Amino acid sequence: MNYTLHQLKIFLKVSDLQSITKTAEELFLTQPAVSIQLKNFQDQFSVPLTEVVGRKLYVTDFGLEIAKVAEKIINEVEVLNYKTMTYHNQLAGRLKISVASTGKYVMPFFLAGFMRQHKGIDLVMDVQNKTLVVNSLQQNEVDFSLVSKMPDHLKTDQVQLLKNKLFLVGSPKLLQQRTKPKNKIFEEYPLIYREEGSATRNDMEAFIKSKKLSTYKKMELTSNEAVKQAVVAGLGYSIMPLIGLKNELKNGDLEIIPFRGLPIVTHWNLVWLKSKNLSPVAQAFLDYIKIEKERIISEHFGWYESY
Repeated sequence: MNYTLHQLKIFLKVSDLQSITKTAEELFLTQPAVSIQLKNFQDQFSVPLTEVVGRKLYVTDFGLEIAKVAEKIINEVEVLNYKTMTYHNQLAGRLKISVASTGKYVMPFFLAGFMRQHKGIDLVMDVQNKTLVVNSLQQNEVDFSLVSKMPDHLKTDQVQLLKNKLFLVGSPKLLQQRTKPKNKIFEEYPLIYREEGSATRNDMEAFIKSKKLSTYKKMELTSNEAVKQAVVAGLGYSIMPLIGLKNELKNGDLEIIPFRGLPIVTHWNLVWLKSKNLSPVAQAFLDYIKIEKERIISEHFGWYESY
């Protein structure tokens, strides 16, 4: 056999994503390049690694076993690279962070400078809803999590980063159509929710219950971006985190509706398990955050603080 590390990486990504197109996008390659390398890798095995059923690619049981071995090989190569960099007094290793969905608008700004300083660090950032983020923290699968609501059942330490502000928003297209006063807005149009397990959804439901608001009906979508586009299109209103609405507010695609009791204000917190022994990479990132967070907030979130 004469497979390459490049082929192992491509096959591992294909087995994970079950798609040539998605693999090409994630690895910044063309689809033909991925297909050629996958074929060259397959040619070294007498048993099929993948199969196509109904135009959909599936990894065979044998392929899954090969993927496990490929992952071990790639991880060992990474260890060699990290050890070499460490020998040359460079900080090296992997930093793993799970981020609640709307935290994707926050976390990159707190990572950018640190990643530029340390070229030997590989970043893995998993964006999920709050329930899955907290689960990854509890299972010790990550170094840190970014959440707006602290997990009460876990013993954690945290650094507070940025306010999380939730406003009632709607499309200006609906403004001229409204026939009822503002305090009856939920009776006239649907309220658009995130899915179960989302911290934003929990905040919305708690607010509506506390104010005893009557609602017309609700729609449920599974990402913050999907909710935003639905509101822009005029499908209804939603209570949304301000952090992801900068461009839409600037362009006039959305408007903030002043409403009694809003905004809901929590905080984005970088959290980690109290019992966790932070790696040198994780400790270095934590030190960086504590020193640089005020500068980062001032430099990148001035528009946000003005609301």
